[in-house]
Amino acid sequence: MRNVVRQELVARQLDEQIAARYPVGQRLRVLDVGLGQGTQALRLARIGHQVTGIESDARMLAAAREALAAEPEGIRARVRLVEGDGRDTGVHFLPGSFDVVLCHGVLMYVDEPDGLLAGLARMLAPGGLLSLLVRNADALAMRPGLTGDWSTALDAFDTATYTNRIGLDVRADGRAKLTATLAGIGAPLHAWYGVRVFTDTAADDAEPPPETELMALLAAEERAGRTDPYRAVAALTHLCGVRG
Repeated sequence: MRNVVRQELVARQLDEQIAARYPVGQRLRVLDVGLGQGTQALRLARIGHQVTGIESDARMLAAAREALAAEPEGIRARVRLVEGDGRDTGVHFLPGSFDVVLCHGVLMYVDEPDGLLAGLARMLAPGGLLSLLVRNADALAMRPGLTGDWSTALDAFDTATYTNRIGLDVRADGRAKLTATLAGIGAPLHAWYGVRVFTDTAADDAEPPPETELMALLAAEERAGRTDPYRAVAALTHLCGVRG
């Protein structure tokens, strides 16, 4: 359920930002950095965009290729998958090659993300959209606090690092610092959303509820993700910068 909520909310938010910047029906050049299993990349290809995905994890890349192989030929022709590190986009692509660049769930694994972000901004054509999905450093105490893990909640107030659900020590990003970084790399913040305000404490194996309840859940999450003060305490922050 947690992944369903994440992917659906990010898709709605991303589509909103694309619709605000580009004419309906325009075929966009999209780069998905750290595409994982390819959920967003395949979704965008299905609606007509030309998508390039770059992924360093061989298992994730294999899963994305398997998912792509199950798509119709016309969709497969619109997707290119590249094995590589998101910090090396300049090795694979020319500056200004893409209208939209996605970097979702990647920054938490990068100790110093400024260089990565500057490289992603260079990939954007003028007016292009940079979409970042990060762990919200301003709300790290929320999950342990809501589950009664008081010691971890107290520790979370004084750090930007945490242990994720698969046991890895990773880092989170605060919105204020990322806003400054985006301005510095020439892709200032245009809009931001919260993702998973209400459902972040769901168990890893929790299945989505029946459709009627799921639609209500998504509606509540979507509303919270764009409404203060709720969006500020979401587990994830979705930031959209625009290349000047």
